Amino acid sequence: MCFLRGLTIPARFESRKSLFVLLPYTSRMYENIVTAVATFFALIGAVIIFYGGLQAILHIIATGLQRNPLDYSAIRRDFTLKIVLALEFFIASDLIKGVLEPTLDRVIILAFIVGIRTVVGYSLNQELKELPPGSE
Repeated sequence: MCFLRGLTIPARFESRKSLFVLLPYTSRMYENIVTAVATFFALIGAVIIFYGGLQAILHIIATGLQRNPLDYSAIRRDFTLKIVLALEFFIASDLIKGVLEPTLDRVIILAFIVGIRTVVGYSLNQELKELPPGSE
């Protein structure tokens, strides 16, 4: 077996130096890379939401321990901003996954997912605009 950038090529292909022999392997490698990138974007989105939730909880607890009045609008504003940012990463992840399987069914499903997430992001942005301006 020979090794070519991390790909193991069966011994029967070692004597052939043709690119056509490597096409099935590069196709699989391409799918793995695209899947890894899409998973990375989804993971970043999940981490952002987790971080925002944890930050909001810690802020509520710290304010409660200090016996200060709690300003929910500032917490909501900060957490909503993180949710909107995470939604952008989730949309990017879905779009990248759509590259792997560009069938009509997959494109329609992807359009609905992106549409729903875009509407949610828009409504969250509208909610941010409605919060009192002094709550930053």
